[in-house]
Amino acid sequence: MVAVVLVGHGSRLPYSRQVVEKIAEYVEEMGDFETVEVGFMELCEPTVQEAVKKAAESGVDKIVVVPVFLAHGVHTKRDIPKMLGLEPEWDDDEDDHDHHHHHHRDYTPVDVDAEIVYAEPLGADPRIAEIVIDRIKEALGEE
Repeated sequence: MVAVVLVGHGSRLPYSRQVVEKIAEYVEEMGDFETVEVGFMELCEPTVQEAVKKAAESGVDKIVVVPVFLAHGVHTKRDIPKMLGLEPEWDDDEDDHDHHHHHHRDYTPVDVDAEIVYAEPLGADPRIAEIVIDRIKEALGEE
């Protein structure tokens, strides 16, 4: 059995959280997963670790963690892997120390019995280009 955890960045604006939660609803409806949870890097609850623990409570063998980010960055290469107890792909020495976020984050690795599988961010995908074209048409009033 497989559970999914979608990871959003988090924001003070409620809409940011709602978008990730709505995507999770779609994944739950369209996929065949035991459970789909959401967690956030910062500024929102639940945390990444809390979401993974909740997913593990469903008794799954694997938890696939998907960063709902367009591209890799410090969060997807360093922060989220640390939270998952995985080896980060970003060395702290590479950090430019000018990162604009200074929010407190708990990097304590989550401890669950299930295997954690870390997926890629959304990336460049023709399906995203279709959405961009839809947004352009909407902006031009050509819906």
